[in-house]
Amino acid sequence: MSTLNKLSISQALLGLRAKEFSSKELVLSHINQIEKHRDLNCYIADNFEAALASADISDQKISAGNARKLEGIPIGMKDLFCTKNLRTTAGSKMLGNFFPPYESTVSQKLLDDGAITLGKLNMDEFAMGSSNITSYFGKCISPWKSAKDSKAELTPGGSSGGSASAVSAFLAMGATASDTGGSIRQPASFTGLVGAKPTYGRCSRYGMVSFSSSLDQAGIIARNVEDTALLLESIMGFDEKDSTSINLPVPSLTSALNKSIKGKKIGVIYDLLNEDSISKEIKDMWNKTIEICKSEGAEIIDIKVPHMKYSLPIYYILAPAEASANLARYDGVRYGYSASQNTTNLDDLYTLSRTEGFGAEVKRRIMIGTYVLSSGFMDAYYLKAQKVRRLIANDFYDNFKSIDAIILPTTPKAAFDLNKIDNDPVNMYLNDIFTIGISLAGLPAMSIPVSLSADGLPLGMQVVSKSFDEETMFTIASAIEKAVSTKFIPGGF
Repeated sequence: MSTLNKLSISQALLGLRAKEFSSKELVLSHINQIEKHRDLNCYIADNFEAALASADISDQKISAGNARKLEGIPIGMKDLFCTKNLRTTAGSKMLGNFFPPYESTVSQKLLDDGAITLGKLNMDEFAMGSSNITSYFGKCISPWKSAKDSKAELTPGGSSGGSASAVSAFLAMGATASDTGGSIRQPASFTGLVGAKPTYGRCSRYGMVSFSSSLDQAGIIARNVEDTALLLESIMGFDEKDSTSINLPVPSLTSALNKSIKGKKIGVIYDLLNEDSISKEIKDMWNKTIEICKSEGAEIIDIKVPHMKYSLPIYYILAPAEASANLARYDGVRYGYSASQNTTNLDDLYTLSRTEGFGAEVKRRIMIGTYVLSSGFMDAYYLKAQKVRRLIANDFYDNFKSIDAIILPTTPKAAFDLNKIDNDPVNMYLNDIFTIGISLAGLPAMSIPVSLSADGLPLGMQVVSKSFDEETMFTIASAIEKAVSTKFIPGGF
């Protein structure tokens, strides 16, 4: 029973219903694995006692024949989803002692379907980062090791680094995550996992700690396409508590798996594929995926996305602007970290609380955002960026009039050494160069592992579909997954 944590979600569901093992045994196998690998720093709040109690309830429901869709499946929860009476920090000192009195819609949907929360997962502070080094609770480490330097501590990506590392190291069967500019897809790519974000508005943002409201979207990281489909189906759906939630039926993603992609028209940005700045191993992976799609009967079409090259600067105007507004609520008065014991007036309270409560990256983005929204600069930066965002979105929408999906790499390189990170934040921002444009357009996208780098590290490809057509995305991703023979399991796990 010690290897129960190695099962996929679909395998575990079958085993539970066949009474081959209990939910409590399944939960205990994950708790043991978490304790064994505390060095990865994936979990920043445990929920073990409640998880075991929930497992008992799941076992009773299974015995009574009343099992729900995800009955007894232990998962991890990214620490920006509010969880009732379980500490929720968004990886920040500012919320270091916040115990929400309510549950986020995403986490509640999973609980309602029988999933069990093992604990809260590490993340970049307020989801701002691409390496999981900005967390107040310390860096999270990937279970993967480079063949060239087995002692190097590799990044699991960010901001959902805790989710990616935990699932890759078998510390959870799947995990919630959030994607603002690539924070689901990039960590999934770095750790050999599947990471999916649906169309903006498919998942409720109620109870998610806000970073950038027009970009933030909940999603899932899991070990294969089927598991991802099971979990994503659970968290999707209309929510009247979220004004950006879209009132459409939830598609059957599991039904979209195993379908033929013959006749599907798949776009490839050949201008980008031929760029000298893209490494040979990334190009080889891209070409490998193209050949897989061709062999399955898909038609490959050369497409142009001329404004995509502006995605990075546009994102780093708009996202910080929204962050500046969203994080203004943390003033040391109502909730969150307060420096009241060290102050005698209101101005000092605001200043000290925010100075001590926020980390360097969050402060950097607040300052950028406040600047681009300031009088005299809003027209020159923020409004112009919004116009270019529309051009980027239109490029994608125009292409989707004649194609079903787009494939492109998830990241420009494999996971890097956490102890050799470039201190230049602009270079760090370049990790999201292939993901940000898709987020700006609000499109559904997922990363699936396809190849290993020369160092033996995972490389992922994205499948992007038109808005509200997640079924096509999963159909194509499933076909690619079946054609890839590599097993993406970190050594020693």
